[in-house]
Amino acid sequence: MQKEEIISRYKKVVSPVLGHYNDLVIKGGKGSYLFGIDGKNYLDFSCGIAVTSLGHCNPKVISAVKKQLSNLEHICIGVAYYEKYIELAEKLAEITSEGLDMCFFCQDGSGAVEAAIKLAKYATKKQGIISFTGSFHGRTFAAMSVTNSKEKYKKGYEPLMANVFEAPYPYCFRCPVQNGLKCDPENCTRHCVKSVEDIISREGSDRIAAVIIEPVLGEGGYVPPPAFYLTLLKDICTKNGILLIFDEVQTGFGRTGRMFAHEQFCVVPDIMVMAKGIANGFPLGGIIAKREVMEKWTVSAHGGTFGGNPVSCAAALASIGILQKKGFLNKVCKLGTYMMRKLDALRTKHSFIGDVRGLGLMVGVEFVKENGEPNPEMTSKIVKECLNEGLLLISCGSHDQVIRFIPPLNVKKSDIDKALGIFESVLCKM
Repeated sequence: MQKEEIISRYKKVVSPVLGHYNDLVIKGGKGSYLFGIDGKNYLDFSCGIAVTSLGHCNPKVISAVKKQLSNLEHICIGVAYYEKYIELAEKLAEITSEGLDMCFFCQDGSGAVEAAIKLAKYATKKQGIISFTGSFHGRTFAAMSVTNSKEKYKKGYEPLMANVFEAPYPYCFRCPVQNGLKCDPENCTRHCVKSVEDIISREGSDRIAAVIIEPVLGEGGYVPPPAFYLTLLKDICTKNGILLIFDEVQTGFGRTGRMFAHEQFCVVPDIMVMAKGIANGFPLGGIIAKREVMEKWTVSAHGGTFGGNPVSCAAALASIGILQKKGFLNKVCKLGTYMMRKLDALRTKHSFIGDVRGLGLMVGVEFVKENGEPNPEMTSKIVKECLNEGLLLISCGSHDQVIRFIPPLNVKKSDIDKALGIFESVLCKM
């Protein structure tokens, strides 16, 4: 069957609301590669938007899933207790930072953000939420209300959830207080940190339930904050009796070289949101929170039918087992440093690369025009040409001016070299 025929069939029966990065049609995948219907193999440095973090059809994950399928495929946790749900919650309490003790599972990242916001409001009896410029937290109503990466995600759905306040994310390459010019990270103390304090002062700490932030900005451009920023943010929240929520949907489960990105900054949230890489492609999301917060969530204040499905829990446990192997995350750090160094060398050769940044194997390359403004046109051309050469990349950023490199965490160094070779050859054509 030809690509055109499959896409035509799709358009007849699937809502046009779903966006597409490209017109790639695949028939399968294995490891770091996707197999196109055109007979070509594509090196996948998108991982289904940071989901298949251990590669496609990982043998250990598939084995765990098959074993679970032969035993129990589903029974809502509200209908009967089953061990896989409890085992995963115990494992997460073990591997997360001290103080994060109790879990709730759902199906995806949006649902997990929704749960975190509901918990924060319910536990504090306050309504206000502070989120950040460039943030992406999901497509459901509350998650969309605290999302600020692109206006199109909100357009047509107003009025949104009330009492949401936006603070500038410390995106130092495009400083929000210096007309988009790169700034000294110390400005974050004077401006980005102060802006959060100003919102709290203006609205009153008795009105703000929580601050929600991505420890590394994801959809907004793959931007790590200055090292001190999250510490100061935590101090502000603690001083004002406000809960701190870390959205680790994209950064969690080894993506930044630690099990969770907040470990890089030695800051523990009150509530942490999880999804994407948790089960290597099986639908699962959730939150883990401090016991004193979670125990305020009374019976039936929230719930769900499919959350913590036993098959997805089995996949998550197998995935975590791989991540916990001795030396695994150290290798992620080393490969990330290697890739960053190679990409930064390309930056010095090509003036249209404005910035290279990231942590672990979560790396962004930002493209600029001669005047320093975002260059989404260049980004689009490069992504398209890389796909023609067998490398799948996707973009991000509020203007789609950033190309993100998110290979499997167990990617081979030779595949990184292959990807960077394709990328460099395409850059030389621009």
